[in-house]
Amino acid sequence: MWPDDVPDPAGDGAGSPWIGPGGAEVAEALGLDLFAALERDGGTGKAGEVVSVPVFAEGRGAASVDGEVDVTRVLLMGLGDGSAAAYRKAGAALARAARGTDRLASAVTATADDAATRAFVEGAVLATYALGGFRGTPLPEAKRPLGTLVLAGDGARADVVAAAVAVAGASWTARDLAQTPSNVKDPEWLAEQARRLGAEHGLDVRVRDEKALADEGFGGILAVGQGSERPPRLIALRYEPPKAGRDTPHVVLVGKGITYDTGGLSLKPREAMVPMKTDMTGGAVVMGVLSAVRELGVGVRVTGLVAAAENMPGANAQRPSDVIRQYDGTTVEVLNTDAEGRLVLADGIGYAVAELEPTVIVDVATLTGAATTALGRGHGALFSTSDELAATLREAGEAAGERLWRMPLVEDYRFGLDSSIADVSHIDTAHLGGGSIMAALFLQRFVGDVPWAHLDIAGPARADSDKNELVKGGTGFGVRALLYWLEAGAPVA
Repeated sequence: MWPDDVPDPAGDGAGSPWIGPGGAEVAEALGLDLFAALERDGGTGKAGEVVSVPVFAEGRGAASVDGEVDVTRVLLMGLGDGSAAAYRKAGAALARAARGTDRLASAVTATADDAATRAFVEGAVLATYALGGFRGTPLPEAKRPLGTLVLAGDGARADVVAAAVAVAGASWTARDLAQTPSNVKDPEWLAEQARRLGAEHGLDVRVRDEKALADEGFGGILAVGQGSERPPRLIALRYEPPKAGRDTPHVVLVGKGITYDTGGLSLKPREAMVPMKTDMTGGAVVMGVLSAVRELGVGVRVTGLVAAAENMPGANAQRPSDVIRQYDGTTVEVLNTDAEGRLVLADGIGYAVAELEPTVIVDVATLTGAATTALGRGHGALFSTSDELAATLREAGEAAGERLWRMPLVEDYRFGLDSSIADVSHIDTAHLGGGSIMAALFLQRFVGDVPWAHLDIAGPARADSDKNELVKGGTGFGVRALLYWLEAGAPVA
């Protein structure tokens, strides 16, 4: 259904919400007055609104359609202004309203364009997410996710639906990885998941263990992980499109993979530590993206690097005031062991620049609380050395329902990273504020001349409650935006 201020393609006029294709047929088959139901429940047609109409309203019990399917209720979905964003919200609302239902048929996509159809399916699949494997008892039936969604009518193209399911499935993968408790999840476990994804999705996977990291000079990853009994890993997942040639662009995605972040010796308080199993969401996003690129037919090379470590206090942990050497040779004065994510990212970025010949680098991380303070939970912070790259990422994020906001790389703040004993400090020593900007300026040192974007997703990577297509906990924010961007050819200009 649509609000009364949205044009009615049937030409029935305005004045009240109107019901889209299939509504009249359903009403006649089941003997329902859908407009009366809308009026009774105050339906407005706004995006995500659900009006549930029981078919036994007049004591009939479940109705049978064509003698085959028992129907217990009809759901009227608000589609708002008919935009893709409204359809995504409607799909999520439908899935939530249908919890405990085995099978649901929907005519919502009968007249939707491809973008709206894709958004609707993505919303529905994303909203049915639930982490499995950790409950001793099953969910109550009323809370169980919708089993099967059938798209009625000829409007939904199979390839569009398949793409939507692939993108949502990649977000599920990222959510699973982020949500897994850290007594199960450590750097080697994350590497095992990468190997599994590689086998399932045709990816080349290489894992560097702590010996290889030491031999090759990954000083940032090693320093962050040295306080833990569970050693760090650098995970590389590589995708080559079927017709790749010498001129095929090469996108390198670098993800922060801190499988648990206590803050190290700069210890976090309890409240701040509780959600830190999700501090590897950047790495989870990278792995989720790589799991879907082949199915989506992405036409560029993609390498995903996940710098995985556990940041723990201990007798061997790095100390505030230590000086470490990053992969590219830069020495860094470590003044806060709870600013560890940028150290592992710097190694990943430095390695990509030196060894992988990237066309573009995008890093993803739950990096700073300052980004959350600035933008809240609804936007990721986007920093970039390229206006064109920033614009195409923002456009992809808007289309995917993952909004990015461009933040400045303030050259006048760079002196705040000065160190008296090393090449650079990894945190602001001049008390300038702008913590997310200072972190981005630190990372920028390692990118050279390669077009680069940094996504600080500390805010939207976690949801405090179910809302729209998001489910409480890890959201997988960034997967959809990056996949939409890669499907478009990863345009830098």
